[in-house]
Amino acid sequence: MRRFRDNIFPLFPRIRCVVNRHCARHQPLPEAPMQDPNDSPEQAPKDRKFVEALARGLEVLRAFTHGHAVRGNQDIARITGLPKPTVSRLTYTLTQLGYLKYNQDLEKYQLDSAVLALGYAYSASLRVRQLGKPFMDEFSRRTNTTVSLTCRDRLSMIHVDSSRPPEVASLRMEPGLRLPLATSAAGRAYLAATPKIERDHLLGEVAKKLGDEWPALEKSLEDSFREYEEFGFCLSLGEWDRNVNGAGVPLRLADGSIMALTCGAPSFQLSSEKLESSLAHQLVMLARDLESLGV
Repeated sequence: MRRFRDNIFPLFPRIRCVVNRHCARHQPLPEAPMQDPNDSPEQAPKDRKFVEALARGLEVLRAFTHGHAVRGNQDIARITGLPKPTVSRLTYTLTQLGYLKYNQDLEKYQLDSAVLALGYAYSASLRVRQLGKPFMDEFSRRTNTTVSLTCRDRLSMIHVDSSRPPEVASLRMEPGLRLPLATSAAGRAYLAATPKIERDHLLGEVAKKLGDEWPALEKSLEDSFREYEEFGFCLSLGEWDRNVNGAGVPLRLADGSIMALTCGAPSFQLSSEKLESSLAHQLVMLARDLESLGV
């Protein structure tokens, strides 16, 4: 019955409702799907405009953002919680469209060039990146720190662009790199500027993900939010990486969205005292200058 449902549901949505009601009466509830520990998906909206098949396809693509270049159908099914027959049809379709490529030797899939084209189109269209890059380059050169522009994706912050000082050992923050929302300077800056209702929802998801580790982190976040209220920046002093000190400032774009601007360096190069007393304040001014450009 389950295989029948998986194969027929995408084709006959009306039959799906009837079968669902029948199965609800005669079968036990399925086990909760296994979720990848690196992410916590937000709930999909329950409305008639929401295309579930499209959402499932995008979840398959997201399965490749968790640190592995290749995935098999069984891996993807485990991460997404989707039935394996459904995953098989989705990976086949995405391969035909150029978003996935099948590796014959490994008998697994990897991302293909169509995904890169989407990422480039997003990055190239960002006005803040176009106008802000020269300012980021100058700040990085002058302070010997890595300056990065990030945006939120679920419970992570993703690097969109960064500037590194020439001829100085510094952090390598490549586009697409994911940082944890609650412990990185970028994530804390984003959360600090987010409306309370949305922030509480995100923190609730983080708390569920971290379990017993949450109480200690919650106090650190509260201190970080107070710091933002007083000075306009948030710090991460070894919380994301014990060898890295960083500061983050929210960047409010002209369209109302929020990104985060950060600067950071290995702790042996950048002391917490210098970061807090000087560079973090300069980063706030840089963010305000970029906002004045109408990014």
